[in-house]
Amino acid sequence: MIKIELPLHPENQVAMARYMQDQFKFNGVKAPERHLLERDIWSAVKHYSATEMLALIRQLYAQEAREYQYLAIDLAVRAKRIWQLADLQDLLAVVTDKAWWDTIDIWRKLYSEYIKLHPEQFDVIWALFAGNDNFWLRRISLILQLGFKNQTRLMHLTQAIEADQATDEFFIQKAIGWALREYAKTDADWVRQFVATHQLASLAQKEALKQIK
Repeated sequence: MIKIELPLHPENQVAMARYMQDQFKFNGVKAPERHLLERDIWSAVKHYSATEMLALIRQLYAQEAREYQYLAIDLAVRAKRIWQLADLQDLLAVVTDKAWWDTIDIWRKLYSEYIKLHPEQFDVIWALFAGNDNFWLRRISLILQLGFKNQTRLMHLTQAIEADQATDEFFIQKAIGWALREYAKTDADWVRQFVATHQLASLAQKEALKQIK
């Protein structure tokens, strides 16, 4: 198993931690540098099996600095073609570990990409998140179809929003607005009608209509 050690930049640590409301410690490695380092790391691990990749992801997640979690998720997304449904189910324990909006929103990409590769398994993936007791996983159900455009399954999107439209959780309401705002790029009239016929929280409504003229 490859051993990964990211550089330390003390001059960036305080600002990066503050941006995340001091929820996590950082090495101070900013995204551009991390992505450059990731290229070399990916070259060394791109032939890993799913079992080996999962072990590496867990190893990275055990590290304290937040950049290791970002790296783990990026590698998981890059390795999207190796995963089977059982692997994605196993990964949920990692997804919910040290969860915050930053990691959740990147993990969403993995499950979205899996659906694009295996559209027949949409309902099974959907069931991992929709109605879950963990609101971070429900956030994924709300934003799972970002960028799906005409392929968006509106019944599922509606179900996810209606289940949480009264939830007093900032990150849920932001996700509702985000999902609707994204779909408005495909069908603004549908979003207008949806907002008009649902009692959305003011935050969700504001976010949903932000880019509709």
